Amino acid sequence: MKVVILGKGEMLANLIEGTLDANCEIAGIFRYERTVMPEILLAIKDFFKSSPEVTLIKQNKFHEIKLKSANSEEFKKEILKLNADVILVGTWREKLKKEIIDLPVIASINVHPSYLPKYRGPNPYLQTILHREKKSGVTFHLIDEKFDNGAILKQQEIDIMPDDTSKELKARTVYQARKLCTTILNDLDSGIIIPVAQNEKEATYFPNIKPEDMMLDFKKENAEEIHARIRAFHPWLPCYVTVKNKYLIPNPYKLRILDEEHTTKILNKNKIQNPKVGDIINTNYKSRSITVLCKDWKSIKMVGVNLYGFFNRPFTRLFLKNLL
Repeated sequence: MKVVILGKGEMLANLIEGTLDANCEIAGIFRYERTVMPEILLAIKDFFKSSPEVTLIKQNKFHEIKLKSANSEEFKKEILKLNADVILVGTWREKLKKEIIDLPVIASINVHPSYLPKYRGPNPYLQTILHREKKSGVTFHLIDEKFDNGAILKQQEIDIMPDDTSKELKARTVYQARKLCTTILNDLDSGIIIPVAQNEKEATYFPNIKPEDMMLDFKKENAEEIHARIRAFHPWLPCYVTVKNKYLIPNPYKLRILDEEHTTKILNKNKIQNPKVGDIINTNYKSRSITVLCKDWKSIKMVGVNLYGFFNRPFTRLFLKNLL
């Protein structure tokens, strides 16, 4: 069975591995970066910072499709020339036209990193953690003219650990995608897979985040929600604590929620009267830590914070030393 793979990053690398594990022929690989980056800049990037998927392409001497769009006439001709049985897509922002979807002999398949129909949209890793879910998933589904909408071929639930950031969740998800990829391709080759339509009543969709979503609002969210937000945004974007017209960036791996009793002890120890939600109630400049009062009267301790800005960062300890 001939497979053409479209994708980016870790998901692309694992789809390549999964296809190899299924002993299928990889007829071509189309990296998403080629649709958004000039050829010369991509060549420089690949030379100085080679990624797992680029290493796999070079080691196996796979045919790389070098075009600017998967909806182009050139891509259509390429798929027909390669006589692809399956188009496999993972991490691709371009919506494929129906004439492209219908090109392969067997099917065009997308892999989405959530347990569809829940968490449709561009970044389910972030959204599932942000909404404090305990489980996520990965879904292989047929591609139609709507994003994340086609009939499901196979899916797998994935546990979300209490201290997971999006980075750890993504790593587990793409690994499961590799295993499911192998299973699906083997099933397709044997003709024993039955697509199941998604239940639209259970569908949820979340759009891209906005810049203001990175600002921590202790009056709006409780300690658990703040904790989840910081973890959800890593590794793509930082969150910010606003302090005296400056911004502190918390470390997503050094967070601790303190209960009401512990919070009250800190307030008494530091002789803080009439505290307000969002107040910094304790600092330690040596460990670069702050403790912030949350709306549920719990507090969140953030160790290893840094001032925003290249030139401000070295002065973080001095800033914290004079804060209280």
